[in-house]
Amino acid sequence: FTATAENWISLDQYENIEKHTQSGLDLTERYVKFVKERVDIELNYAKQLRNLSKKYTRRGGKEELDSKFSNHQAFQDILTELNDYAGQREVVAEKLTTMVCAELTRHLHELKIERKGHLAEYKKAQQNLELSFKCMENSKKKFEKEWREAEKAIQQAERIEQESASTKADVDKAKQLSHLKTHIADECKNDYAANLQKYNTEQKGLYYIEIPSIFNKLQDMDERRVVKLAEGYRLFAETEKVVMPIIAKCLDGINTASSKTSEKQDSQLFIELHKTGLVPPADVEFEDYSQGIKPAGSDTAVNQTKLRIGKKGFFNKKRQKPPSLEDFSHLPPEQRRKRLQQSIDEINKELQKEKDQSVALEKMKEVYVSNSQLGDPNSLEPQMTQTCQTIHTLKGKLAKYEAWLSEAGGETNTSAINNNQSRTVPVNTSHNQDNFYEDDDFYEDFDDPLGQCTALYSFDGSGEGTVCMQEGELLTLMEKDQGDGWVRVRRRTGDEGYVPASYVKIS
Repeated sequence: FTATAENWISLDQYENIEKHTQSGLDLTERYVKFVKERVDIELNYAKQLRNLSKKYTRRGGKEELDSKFSNHQAFQDILTELNDYAGQREVVAEKLTTMVCAELTRHLHELKIERKGHLAEYKKAQQNLELSFKCMENSKKKFEKEWREAEKAIQQAERIEQESASTKADVDKAKQLSHLKTHIADECKNDYAANLQKYNTEQKGLYYIEIPSIFNKLQDMDERRVVKLAEGYRLFAETEKVVMPIIAKCLDGINTASSKTSEKQDSQLFIELHKTGLVPPADVEFEDYSQGIKPAGSDTAVNQTKLRIGKKGFFNKKRQKPPSLEDFSHLPPEQRRKRLQQSIDEINKELQKEKDQSVALEKMKEVYVSNSQLGDPNSLEPQMTQTCQTIHTLKGKLAKYEAWLSEAGGETNTSAINNNQSRTVPVNTSHNQDNFYEDDDFYEDFDDPLGQCTALYSFDGSGEGTVCMQEGELLTLMEKDQGDGWVRVRRRTGDEGYVPASYVKIS
């Protein structure tokens, strides 16, 4: 834009300069809109990622049980990393908004005001020069007019002077008029010369000083706009680069989650969770009736037949599922030992907590005894008595469960038993499954069916209380898994019993 000897053409390119600076502002405004749309995309993307992560995150129940397996937990870790990744997209959107959109919008507003001022300054300078030019033109026209009249007056005076009929008075009058007109013309000439000099000075000042100064200001303004816009371009990439290390950590976390999966570990965990410890049934003995031998001691076999077969199958009698017993004798041996051990661990935690509270109360009582101003020692007696009773009850309960665990063939905590040797806890062994199922009066109708399920694998149903099924068979679900790995189903034949929960797919 600068007016130099080599660049005089720029001085008459006002309209092009105006269009160029406006085009630059329009570009900046378009870029701001572009970044805003990018921010909207980032926020929407982050929202969708969070919703996706939330949708597939486990929520209690069976999913929490599945999370013990490494491949299930790895998927949950991936969802967590994905949620963190969504957070980084939000960070990108926030930085683009504050560092690019807001900053460029503010700068754009300032540039518009500045540009408007420079253009107004240029127009004002042009108007002032135009007024000076009009004034000069008027003085020029007036000088031209007066000079012509003065020439006429001089010619008239010369003509009158040459005429023989003219009197001296006429000649003097004509000469005075010509002198007056000449004087007026000289004044107009001087006025025209002054206005002309003024216009030339103003024009020189406009084209050599004012316009170059205005154009230089516009040039500086546009260059500052370009620098600011380039900074916006740089920040567009820089905001992404800032979060790249964290995004890389999220992706590394996903890789780590995949490497933590172990098919052997998951298989072994599944076996540990679902093994029952049941012994396969013995071979059926041959009974030779042709020899006239009536089998003796067949009560057990009869009872088992009664249990599993009956008229329409064991589970077709009017009955109710045996209630969950306190000693878990209704569960398979291995599952029973696990549940008993779990109960023992919980009791030990409660017992330790009560013991700690008892020790704390004893110390507090000693403090009250040594300094009665802090409190009355007798006020702690009810709480100490209650704590002692709770400890006494928990020890008895612990001994009972350890006895059941020992009966089930599990390893008991000898230290806990030694602490409770002085207590004798009766163990109710009347909950034997054989005796339990023999009483036909116990059974009542089951609840209504809960839905349908399909057998994924064949199951022989040789265990007590179980039912056989074939792969692909459609079954009626009567009871869901209660945490022991078994579900109760009914076949189309009317037979009803328990099958492994992992062997069926619930519709």
